[in-house]
Formats: sequence, structure tokens, C-alpha cells
Amino acid sequence: MVRNYASRLVIAAALAGILAACSSETPAGSSAGAAPAVLKERHDNFEEIGDAFKAVRGELEKGAPDFTLIAAKAGDINTRAQLIESHFPAGTSVEDGFKTEALPAIWAKPEEFKAASQKLIDESAKLATIAGGGDAAAVGAQAKAMGGTCKGCHDQFRLDDKK
Repeated sequence: MVRNYASRLVIAAALAGILAACSSETPAGSSAGAAPAVLKERHDNFEEIGDAFKAVRGELEKGAPDFTLIAAKAGDINTRAQLIESHFPAGTSVEDGFKTEALPAIWAKPEEFKAASQKLIDESAKLATIAGGGDAAAVGAQAKAMGGTCKGCHDQFRLDDKK
């Protein structure tokens, strides 16, 4: 009985190993180290940009927004926007076997993608500067402009916005 149980454990462990290998994000034939790390980095970077933008919108909904916080969040968005282009190296697309919302257009139209990334850098810098002035209407207008930049990029380069 113990022997039968031990055999089953060995078989179960082997199957678990096989299943784990099959569910890896790394497609066959690719380098196992670099691509998954950059996929996580770009996902996390965009999550942080989204969280910072939500914080900006939340402040603008208050009767007395904290413009220092808005400027700081805009600065964070700006810093993170400068990383975007480097988070999309060749070989990390859906066509390369990775689960990602990044459309192939990123790699097919690199100059357009670079311009879209630069626009977010520019708009977030403007928001940080305008927030320093403490004018809620101007900050709100610039936050809207920055949000439009995000949407424009998503419309062209992000899979789930194509639904």
C-alpha cells in the first residue's frame, strides 16, 4: 500500500512538472529570462500609470484638490512614460507567443508608437507644471488632455480597447 502511494506521488509530481512547463509564458525557442521580465515590467508600469491617473482624477473631484499631490502623480506618470518605449523590445508580442494586450502595430509602426509615448511624456509634464499654479479648471483641462493621449494610444496599440 505504501509502495503504491509512493508511486502515485512520483507520477503526480512528474505530471505537475510537465503542466508547469506547458503553462510558462515563455514560448518554445525563446530565451527564458529576458522576455517574461520585460512583460511584467511593462504591465506593472502601465498599472502604476493608471493608478496615478486615478489619483489625479480623484483629487479633481474634491472641492479642494491637493495640487501638490496632483503634481507629484503627474511627475510619476511622466517618469513612467519615459520607460514605455523600452518595454516593447522585439520578440515580446502576441505573434511571438506571449500573452499580452500589445497589438502588433507597436512593432509594425515604431515611429507612431514612439510619438504616442512622447505625447504622454509631454502632456504629463504639462500637467505637473500646471498643477503648481493651483488653478482647478486649468488642471482639469490638462488632465483631460493627458487622458485623451492615453486613449489615443490605447485605440491604436492595445488589444482590449479594440473590442
